[in-house]
Amino acid sequence: MSNWKSASTLVLSNIFTIVVAVIEQWNLSKLLWIYWGQSIVIGYFNWRRIRCLKEFSTEGLKINDQPVTATKLTQRKVANLFAIHYGGFHIAYCIFLFVEKTGLSQLEIFSAISCIAVFIFNHWFSFRQNLEKHMSSKPNLGTVMTFPYARILPMHLTILAGSFFEERSAETLILFLSLKTFADLMMHLVEHRGGNQRQTKGARQE
Repeated sequence: MSNWKSASTLVLSNIFTIVVAVIEQWNLSKLLWIYWGQSIVIGYFNWRRIRCLKEFSTEGLKINDQPVTATKLTQRKVANLFAIHYGGFHIAYCIFLFVEKTGLSQLEIFSAISCIAVFIFNHWFSFRQNLEKHMSSKPNLGTVMTFPYARILPMHLTILAGSFFEERSAETLILFLSLKTFADLMMHLVEHRGGNQRQTKGARQE
């Protein structure tokens, strides 16, 4: 049930962005700023999830080509490595947006911040709804560290593909943002369904 509550708020967050984009007649390139912001939010809450885990597996995980054990020190190292790598990826992404001259006016900046704020609420709500489940499961730490990349890449590839189209009609915006919403929702459900399966498997083994 908590999955569907957080999924519903995610869909509503995307609908809010679609409405803002259509009203202000944004092109898809400018919308990349909003989803860049959402990616930062996803990364932040994943970092918090890594730090909050009580139990986890490190099977197959290596640091400096050396296997690691499931200790609090390893947990802190993985959290820090994730923050550095994910943050660096988004700094490069930000530079790309500036180079492509996808700048925003003052009104557009306000609108983008409003949309990002809605996504912050959504991901905070999802984090709180699923925190107990994550705390009681025993996920693979390497999988938790890399999953945000699998989640954000379909989202951004959808919008990047759409940005090559010259047509700037409301129908084009709605089409590609609907595809983005679908990709976002599916990855959200996969992420949290995986947590449920791990939790159930762990309960059976006990």
